Amino acid sequence: MPGGAPDHVDVVVIGAGAAGMAAAALCAAEGLAVVLVEKTASVGGTTATSGGMVWAPGDRAAARTYLDHVIGGEDPGGRRESFLTHAAAAVAALAARTELRLQPVARYPDYYPDLPGATLGGRVLEPAPFDGRTLGRHFARLRPPIPEFTPFGGMMIARADLAHFRKFLRSPRSALVVARRLAAYAGQRLAHPRGTTLVLGNALAGRLLSSLLRLGVDLRFETAATRLIVAEGRVRGVIAGGNTLSARRGVVLASGGFSHDPALREAFLPAPARRFSAAFAGDGGDGIRLARAIGAGFTRRGADAAFWAPVSSFTRDDGSVAIFPHTVTDRGKPGSLVVDGHGRRFVNEALSYHEFVRAMLAAGMTRAFLICDQAFLRRYGLGPIAPVFPRPQRWIRRGYLTAAGDGAGLARALGLDPETLAATLAGFNADAARGEDRAFGRGNDAYQRHLGDPERRPNPCLAPLTTPPFYAITLYPADLGTSAGLATDAGGRVLDDAGVAIAGLYACGNDMASVMDGAYPGPGITLGPALTFAYLASRALCGSEVGNE
Repeated sequence: MPGGAPDHVDVVVIGAGAAGMAAAALCAAEGLAVVLVEKTASVGGTTATSGGMVWAPGDRAAARTYLDHVIGGEDPGGRRESFLTHAAAAVAALAARTELRLQPVARYPDYYPDLPGATLGGRVLEPAPFDGRTLGRHFARLRPPIPEFTPFGGMMIARADLAHFRKFLRSPRSALVVARRLAAYAGQRLAHPRGTTLVLGNALAGRLLSSLLRLGVDLRFETAATRLIVAEGRVRGVIAGGNTLSARRGVVLASGGFSHDPALREAFLPAPARRFSAAFAGDGGDGIRLARAIGAGFTRRGADAAFWAPVSSFTRDDGSVAIFPHTVTDRGKPGSLVVDGHGRRFVNEALSYHEFVRAMLAAGMTRAFLICDQAFLRRYGLGPIAPVFPRPQRWIRRGYLTAAGDGAGLARALGLDPETLAATLAGFNADAARGEDRAFGRGNDAYQRHLGDPERRPNPCLAPLTTPPFYAITLYPADLGTSAGLATDAGGRVLDDAGVAIAGLYACGNDMASVMDGAYPGPGITLGPALTFAYLASRALCGSEVGNE
């Protein structure tokens, strides 16, 4: 056998994102010997750079009604119902057996808030802040957030503090909050390369890493899994890093989906969306290829094989290419609009990021332009450009930001028709002054208003663009992760092409075909099922006898 005598354990988990770490921790908490293999040098995957929200409804009946309206009533194999049934139990199990602590977000509307069963808050959870210092030397193993989301060289800002940072020059209370956060951060940087007060997805990943360390999970970094071992009709282990890992109970695939697998992207994603992905670069389809090699089924339901978000891109000072996802920080704020290559609006800019890109793809668009004025840039920022002190010249020099003294000049710089853009701006400004977007209804539902500015009346999503200079950045359609994936049953067992469960093989996270069938009903609809099916897989692995299902 490769690497000599095999290592004998109970469970092998492939991939150290949220799903893989949760499955490994829950199995280890029940006394199983667990090896977690991760092909990169860090844990966290896409989770570590995400908002960390977890859609885990406790109101099962209302959530079912909502999903039926967003996705459709069909639920082959009962996977969606399994998620709804077990989501709350999964959260409770993680709280009891690991250090993951999730708390309700009091107000965060579902993305289609006017549909039956939707809620305005409480259904989505977020991780409690976490002190990264408790990880000791292992803190370096936690994948850091996107640099542009961490100002001052590495400071994370909690969701509740964002408004304070935007208005600290206008509010004494906000100024005090910001001063306290900055003082704490300065103290942390005396001993660490970045801030150690972790929030959002970094807190979720950090808490799971801490759990793995406490529970004695064997973490193997820079170890790629290359083959599943099958014997007597059952998955018995993995070849990883040139070594044989024999798994008495089974193997869990949680390698993050295929966002960075060129062949699968070409096969399943529309051409305009293939260029960019905001998912973790390690999400290269490893688990899917391993399973497909032994006859596992691959499925895609619904119109979309991925979860979409518009992104912008630029080259950092160190030469690395940045992909910035425009999810909630700018498109829905008052004083901006988006136009196509003709200079016309084509969508309600405050829709969810998934629906925004759906509109781009429906029009066959490879790019669009997000436009704002100087007042907007100073108040809200634009993509990675920070508000208050935006330093636009720096971003103009690197080719990310386009600026002009008037709309006609901006149109010429972008290659748009000046008259068309002028008409678009005039119509938008007239509507914005009245607080009513007659063309697309921007600001007409609770989700859109939630992303706007509550200080703006009468419509928190609308304001005219009147303060030159005017600015623009280019948006591209991209994915946050993939929705198509391995066929599984209601317990997370991988199915073969005939729909029969492959003994000893489980999948969760984006390796598993999403229960949302390509739809994006609300914040956290990837992490919610990821944690739930990690829990279901661990329960099966812990409860089964060796050699039995």
